[in-house]
Amino acid sequence: MTVHFYFARKFLWILMGITALLFMIMALVDLMEQLRRFDVEKVGFDTVLQLTLLRTPEGIYELLPLIVILATVALFINLSRTSELVVVRASGRSAIISVISPMIVALLLGLLAIGSLNPIVAATSALYGIKTEKLLASGRSALSLEGEGIWLRQGNADGQAVIHAARTNPDATYFQNVSIVVYTPGSGPVRRIEALSAKLIDGAWELTAAKEWPLEPGLNAEANATTHELLIVESSLTPDRIRDRFGNPSAISIWDLPQFINELQIAGFSARRHLVWLHMELAQPLFLVAMVMIASAFTMRHTRFGNTGTAVLVTILIGFSLYFVRNFAQILGENGQIPVLLAAWAPPVASILLASGILLHMEDG
Repeated sequence: MTVHFYFARKFLWILMGITALLFMIMALVDLMEQLRRFDVEKVGFDTVLQLTLLRTPEGIYELLPLIVILATVALFINLSRTSELVVVRASGRSAIISVISPMIVALLLGLLAIGSLNPIVAATSALYGIKTEKLLASGRSALSLEGEGIWLRQGNADGQAVIHAARTNPDATYFQNVSIVVYTPGSGPVRRIEALSAKLIDGAWELTAAKEWPLEPGLNAEANATTHELLIVESSLTPDRIRDRFGNPSAISIWDLPQFINELQIAGFSARRHLVWLHMELAQPLFLVAMVMIASAFTMRHTRFGNTGTAVLVTILIGFSLYFVRNFAQILGENGQIPVLLAAWAPPVASILLASGILLHMEDG
């Protein structure tokens, strides 16, 4: 157990070091991007730095498999150079047993990523989107799903509008039982519209069988109400923006994702992308374990044998290949070409089986 704890502690320190290094590099790169995107004189450098710190965790989270494979390579190369691995194996401990502690650390890291890092990244990503939208537009467009339908909010320099619809189609172009309340800057609601259906076209809502009430103070709203067979209302929303907002599962905490998927289906949207993302997050610990096994299979030998650079290169290439296959399976699952469970769980399980075969071959010859 002492050796296991020693390997685990060393692996954890290397993981933390690589993560910190990549965080600084990604933060600097993203800072340059934010400085190019926003005018510092208008928004201030502190705002740009805040946006950078909000966006960087998402990038680190996506690179977890790469971080794990690099940490494993660094661990076993260091153990080989100091001859610690030779001593451990000479004592009768097999290579597969020596990998157990890094595998457990990777598994715990994956569970921590699901339970804690995922909600943190979802919160920072959502906050980054809100702040960016406020800076890039004079108004803010927002969307939400509730059990009774879909809620949207659009805004521009002239005011904002809150929109509610009972259902919509998967393309987010047609809405049923629509209600719109229009607000002007610095005051309350000024107009209310209810329609049997609405079609979202470029830059406008096309309302069918609509009734409009003016909400000005001292005015009888019902007496001054008007009906329209077809009414056009300006909109800053587009179908693509609605689908993109609902189609970004990484901005939703994994703890809230099942309920969101249910509400998405009730509102009429396709939840397949979110289902695939949910299962891929649940399968991530297994994929991280596979990365440890792959990296250890090619680096658990003494450096005096040579070809260390080749072994590291092969390890990274195999790791990137498995990562690519995993992302490709995700795309196939989101497009409905393969089942959701197969898209999410087949790549990590296949990676573990492949790594086990390589480890056994390296151990027994």
